[in-house]
Amino acid sequence: MSLKDDLYKEVILDHYENPRNYGKLENPHICEKGANPLCGDELELCLKLDGDIISEISFEGKGCSISQASSSMMTELVKGKSKEHAFNLMKKFKSAIVEDIPQEFSEEEYELESLLGVKKYPVRVKCAVLAWNTLEQALKKEEK
Repeated sequence: MSLKDDLYKEVILDHYENPRNYGKLENPHICEKGANPLCGDELELCLKLDGDIISEISFEGKGCSISQASSSMMTELVKGKSKEHAFNLMKKFKSAIVEDIPQEFSEEEYELESLLGVKKYPVRVKCAVLAWNTLEQALKKEEK
């Protein structure tokens, strides 16, 4: 195992053990539920919007370390950003992990690279994209 792999495991464990933006959001504009029945992951994602900006975001649920860490990372990266930014980041992450298309992640986004190792385990990819798919559903629902 390489030092890089060890560091990535530490990042995932940190987000799993100390999830950011975990808990109930008071008076959200949108809530969306997502699930990965293969692994048993469950997620409820709630957002508050200020115009086009995701002013607040939180998640609750249960699941494996990968789904929970990915949820934590995702909420950190889209909080305070525009819906367009969130869609673009979602497409970038999903193309890297689902389609195996190499992506350049910014300094702010570097922790997402720790999740890319799950590409070796196709069943685990669904764990990593659960939060992102749920965010996509929530934002699309809001646009209607």
